[in-house]
Amino acid sequence: MKDELELELPLGLKTRDQVISIRETIPGGAISSKAIHDPASHTNVQATTLPNPIENSSLKSSGSDHRSDTVAGWLFCSPWIVGFLLLFAWPFVASLYWSFCRFDLVNPPQWVGLANYYRIGAEVGTGKGYGLALWNTLYYSLLSVPLSVVMGVGLAVLLSAKVPGQKFYRTIVFLPSVIPVVAASVLWLWLLDPESGMINYALSWVGIPAQNWLVQARSVAEPETMSVIGTGKLLGSKDAIVLMSLWSVGNFVVIYLAAISNIPASLHEAAQLDGAGVMRRLIHVTIPMLSPVIFFNLVMGLIRSVQTFASIYVLSEGTGEPGGSLSLISIHLFLSAFADLQMGYASAMAWILFVILLVVTALLFRTSRHWVHYRVAG
Repeated sequence: MKDELELELPLGLKTRDQVISIRETIPGGAISSKAIHDPASHTNVQATTLPNPIENSSLKSSGSDHRSDTVAGWLFCSPWIVGFLLLFAWPFVASLYWSFCRFDLVNPPQWVGLANYYRIGAEVGTGKGYGLALWNTLYYSLLSVPLSVVMGVGLAVLLSAKVPGQKFYRTIVFLPSVIPVVAASVLWLWLLDPESGMINYALSWVGIPAQNWLVQARSVAEPETMSVIGTGKLLGSKDAIVLMSLWSVGNFVVIYLAAISNIPASLHEAAQLDGAGVMRRLIHVTIPMLSPVIFFNLVMGLIRSVQTFASIYVLSEGTGEPGGSLSLISIHLFLSAFADLQMGYASAMAWILFVILLVVTALLFRTSRHWVHYRVAG
């Protein structure tokens, strides 16, 4: 159907005075006129365009449908929006205010200014409280994150080889990642038992003395360990949680495998033609092509290591012991907020941790330009 109805006047008019214009008003819309050229008289005749009532009704219908679709869209998004505002945005802003208050979750917050931050600074200087938790977190992150990257890349390279049973091996490596954290933590409590654990039993096969997993506060990378190096009992509780963190490296392996499969075979073929062996191809082809994925896993692994809570809570039975060696920032923050009811102090710890993560992540992005290599399309 045409969008508009036209009344055309007969042509053949002789003079300009004979131009006719229709000026009627039709119910349902206004009238507009337009000139129609008469080739016989070389004059213009005014014709009237009438609005199409069917088209007008369809426009009104489409407008109402658009509004109803908009309302429906907002309704579908509302659960996420409400959850984000109540569970993320509001606690985020409230914790910033509480960090300047004395707040015990029972009485209203009392403004104390920077007192909580001064307390944290004093504890960092003495190595107690937040200072101890910060050291434990740094120890755990600086060991677990690089080890997970190295182990993840190594396993991915091995699992990318075309060998019989490849899918089975990949499944075995990834399987620990789907085990619930609490169940895995209880399993590791049994594996790391100093007297009857399977880890110490396996170490005895190669002549290594049994280690004091989860009962020794001292760790292998700490200076005081040098005084007992002759006993062979070097590994402590922090080393135990580092070892446990490698249990779920399968998540990273899957990402590395996908990246390895995306490396052009022509690069390996060219390197092989130039005489590069397996190790040289790994160092000069595979790892540079994996550098964007390594960088991603490095940042995500750093954030995950700082947020580790459930497994350490189970291993230390919610105390951070022995000797506070398992009191990472996440554990210390939780106990300060919900056991000691010092929510203002805990909020200040959370914001300092947020700033530390922000600075470290920014530094990683800053240095990535020197060692991360991106493929250029085309």
